[in-house]
Amino acid sequence: MVTRRNVLLAGGIGLLIAHPLSRGQPAATIRRVGMLSFSSEATFAHLRAALKEGMHDLGWLEGKNVEYRIVYANGDVDRLDALADELIGQKAEVIVVSSQQTAGAAQRSTKTIPIVLAGVSNAVGAGFVAGLAKPGGNITGFISQQEELLGKLIGILHEVTPGARRVAILLNESNPSHSVFCASAQSACAALDLVALRVVASAPVQFGAAVEQIVRQQSKAVAVTSDGMYFAERTKLQEQLQATRLPVAYLLRDHVVAGGLLSYGADLVANYRNAGKYVDKILKGANPADLPVEQTTKFELIINLKTAKAQGLTIPQTMLLRADEVIQ
Repeated sequence: MVTRRNVLLAGGIGLLIAHPLSRGQPAATIRRVGMLSFSSEATFAHLRAALKEGMHDLGWLEGKNVEYRIVYANGDVDRLDALADELIGQKAEVIVVSSQQTAGAAQRSTKTIPIVLAGVSNAVGAGFVAGLAKPGGNITGFISQQEELLGKLIGILHEVTPGARRVAILLNESNPSHSVFCASAQSACAALDLVALRVVASAPVQFGAAVEQIVRQQSKAVAVTSDGMYFAERTKLQEQLQATRLPVAYLLRDHVVAGGLLSYGADLVANYRNAGKYVDKILKGANPADLPVEQTTKFELIINLKTAKAQGLTIPQTMLLRADEVIQ
């Protein structure tokens, strides 16, 4: 006989059973994205934020479906290999890099985990990818053509300082592309009837000696090649070069913010934001070998007018109008 009490008991048991099933949605899988930075946590902050912003715009919410593992070399090239291994040990599913040295360290550490370039130069020449259209391995992303931009940078520097016939070219010999940068600078200077003076600083402790060499060689201007260590140590580098009272041109905006005279090059923040598109595709199953490498198309001319005035330089009005940003 079915009584009212039995019906209520049965209904209660049914509710107890049904309740967890009604709420039990499968937990979202959290994917792991690694970043290998040559810089310190503080100097890398804006680039870290740019990648996260790009990922957020594509639906990747930190703590919900993605987490970031970031390691910092603090300007020490000898730490990069161990840090790349650390990211792999932390189960990073993709690693984002933006310099020749960090790309090389990641490549040495893994041939299977996808690596995304966020503005690395000379990717084919350095052996990171087989070709731009078909990378062919576990590396893809954006390249910045910095070896080509160096020639344009020297041309801009010449416009600002037409009387500076002797130009020091600062190079890091631990950068796999230093010979490519040197050749590009030599070619650009020869075309403008300038003398290119090769100066090497491959570690922060060599900045002082490099400055002494620049002065001893009677350089009249300085062009600094793009390099992860120079970027990481940009404040210290600019402070050392400032002692020469010479106009110094760079390939990245951050150096001009640190006090350099001018820069012409890729927007590194945009590169990191756009790198999120590659990370998104890879996390959704795309094979990096099949994702064509893109060339950066956004370049910016930045001029530090405060530095120019301190050095007694008059920047042509036409150049000020061309500039994407003028720091007062």
